[in-house]
Amino acid sequence: MDEQDRPTAEHLRPDGVDDATVEALGKLSEALEVVEDARGHLYGFHRLTGMADLALGEAVDLFREAGHPELADRLQTELVGRNVVQGRWTFQIVEEYDDGYYATFKELEKTARDDLVGGRRHLFEAEMKEDRRTHGRAHHEAVPHDGSEQSR
Repeated sequence: MDEQDRPTAEHLRPDGVDDATVEALGKLSEALEVVEDARGHLYGFHRLTGMADLALGEAVDLFREAGHPELADRLQTELVGRNVVQGRWTFQIVEEYDDGYYATFKELEKTARDDLVGGRRHLFEAEMKEDRRTHGRAHHEAVPHDGSEQSR
């Protein structure tokens, strides 16, 4: 294989690491990607809920101006600024998720990579790329040739 058409060192399996370990790390990485996606949805939930509360406040003002003070009062006292779950606004849910489950997941995934493959990321995917691409063909290169990959 052409030396210029090889993955960089950080995407090569260290000596002595078996297929089962690379597969397990790949599955752990996949799980982390799902957690990252879930975290994005949680932040979306946080932002949308906040936007809804602000719009609700505007609706309360509009109902009051339209001569519906009883409805405005009920919306104001029962919904505006209400906790979304017991004792928590969404920012508190986000903080607990980030500081607990998410931080622990990230830490253990990194520990597994550090302990087993010297911290290398995405080895499973890098090996899949090598297996699936057509070597020597345009648009199937191992790395970009624009200088964006680290030197070998």
